[in-house]
Amino acid sequence: MYNPQSSIQAGRSPDKAPQGQDALADERTGNEQIRALLRTFGLRTSLIRLKVIDALHVAQRNGRSIGVRGVHAQLQQLDIPLSFLSVREVLKRLCAEGVIQLGSDKCYSLNPQARAVLEQTPPR
Repeated sequence: MYNPQSSIQAGRSPDKAPQGQDALADERTGNEQIRALLRTFGLRTSLIRLKVIDALHVAQRNGRSIGVRGVHAQLQQLDIPLSFLSVREVLKRLCAEGVIQLGSDKCYSLNPQARAVLEQTPPR
C-alpha cells in the first residue's frame, strides 16, 4: 500500500530529527517516570492514570494545586477525551493508594514520595 508520508520522510536527512520527535522523546521519558511511580505504589499503568498524574505534576511544578475540574479542563485542552466522572474516579483511587493527597481546599497534589520518584533524573 502506498504511504505518501514515507516518500516525504525518505527525502529527509537522517541527522535532522523533526521538531516533534524531541517533544515525543520528552513525553516518553515523562511517561516512564510515571510508570515507575505507579509500579512503586503497586498500581497498573493506564492512559488515564498517566495523563492525570502528568496534569498534577505540571500544576505542582507551576506552583499550584488543582481540583477535579482543573484536571479535567487541562486534559480537555490537550484533546484527551476523558469524562469528568472518569477523572474524578481516578483521582479518588490515586488518593486511596497514597499517590496523591486531597487538601482542605479540595485540590489534589502529589505526595512527597511520588514527587521524589517523578523528579529523579532518568538514566540515559
